[in-house]
Amino acid sequence: MTLPNLVPRLRAARLCAAGVLLLAACVLGLTGLAASRPALAQAQPAPLNRFGFPSFAPLVKQVLPAVVNIAVLESVGGAPVALPPELRGTPFEQQFRNRFRNRRDTVMGAGSGFIIDPSGIIVTNNHVVGHAERIQVSLSDGTELPATLIGTDEATDIAVIRVKTDKPLPFVTWGDSRAIEVGDWIIAAGNPFGLGGSITAGIVSARGREIGAGPFDDFIQIDAPINPGNSGGPTFSLDGKVVGVNTAIVAPGGGSVGIGFAVPSELAARVVTELRERGRIDRGWLGVVLQEGSTGPGVLLGGVDRNSPAARAGLKAGDIVLAMNGEKIESARILVRGIASMQPGASVRLLVRRTGRDTEVPVTVGKRPAQQVE
Repeated sequence: MTLPNLVPRLRAARLCAAGVLLLAACVLGLTGLAASRPALAQAQPAPLNRFGFPSFAPLVKQVLPAVVNIAVLESVGGAPVALPPELRGTPFEQQFRNRFRNRRDTVMGAGSGFIIDPSGIIVTNNHVVGHAERIQVSLSDGTELPATLIGTDEATDIAVIRVKTDKPLPFVTWGDSRAIEVGDWIIAAGNPFGLGGSITAGIVSARGREIGAGPFDDFIQIDAPINPGNSGGPTFSLDGKVVGVNTAIVAPGGGSVGIGFAVPSELAARVVTELRERGRIDRGWLGVVLQEGSTGPGVLLGGVDRNSPAARAGLKAGDIVLAMNGEKIESARILVRGIASMQPGASVRLLVRRTGRDTEVPVTVGKRPAQQVE
């Protein structure tokens, strides 16, 4: 399956009221009726080329063969078709309405991914392949292979697909995103605008970014240009390890302005492992309403859902959670992520302050319902 043209139309979900954060760097064209934990990875100086200037060429040769282009085909609901005035009130009106009631438009899209297992396991974004009817992967040597979906996680925008191959494929390995620092060099790889395998370079601009994409936002911000079509591609440290999955951009004008976001490998690798093993992600859940801005340490429980794990453990509105399994809780965000990272049925010890007294409360974590956070 080939892309419809070199500069297809773009479609991206806008985040925030200002409308400048684009969730997903995915390039789309329309057809049919409507155009509708591993070893720490320390960054090293780039090697010099024969002219004495820094060069990323050795690193690119090492990692680019494992980066793939992804083409998808999906059907979406078509825009309503207006009833021609001349048919109104005629016997043909109902025929027209029946014909176009369930109209679907065919959408072709392009994204990126990277091979993490020589047997053909590929990581990409959920928004690239999550609703695809057909997935086609193009390897760096031009080989095109159909792919099947193993599992997706909408909350972190991570997906895993598989291609069948009769020979081992080049692959890359996870690095430790906790080891990279603001100012470290990185390179980003992918399929911008459907043009094919491309590399950009830059630095880590910030860490721990929240951009409103979901309850588990913890993005690495990079200034290596990423564009529509780079979605699902890898961010590499200078030792050739994957430290992030390119997922979102700030693009007021539709293209890169040097502000991109990658899901850190610390999070992505755990999600990928679970998707490979079970095809889905089950997250822990307490069933509480968390309230920021308490005057002291910990997180205030503003409410407790009836019949929730928290209620069964005896937690009450007004309790302050100070620690979880001995680790201090300094924000609602930390508590949410800590609970969500646990498997349903696991036990957790919460240090709770109630009416001035501190008590340790054991809680059996439940399964997080859809759209629930705490």
